[in-house]
Amino acid sequence: QVQLVESGGGLVQPGGSLRLSCAASGNIFSIHDMGWYRQAPGKQRELVATITSGGTTNYADSVKGRFTISRDNAKKTVYLQMNSLKPEDTAVYYCNAQLTTWRGDRNVYWGQGTQVTVSS
Repeated sequence: QVQLVESGGGLVQPGGSLRLSCAASGNIFSIHDMGWYRQAPGKQRELVATITSGGTTNYADSVKGRFTISRDNAKKTVYLQMNSLKPEDTAVYYCNAQLTTWRGDRNVYWGQGTQVTVSS
């Protein structure tokens, strides 16, 4: 059984910062790509940022220069530092991990989501 558990969401004023964390646990042999996605009300889920096991990052144009994705492989955790937050960043944020279990199965797993609300 594999679990991804997110934390760090909340309410913040425009221009503020939040740091999201997502810890993976369970029957994990290795973790490959990890990422953050978000879904605003009435919109499709969209990619925010991804990071490979080697540390190569990719960002949506809308968050470049404001968000930073990082990971701690020893802790099986991915982070999203969000600065200069805007009201349009309001969404449920989901973490995602491609990983291989000790059985040899390679699948994509999702966290349960954490709400980020940017409002004055």
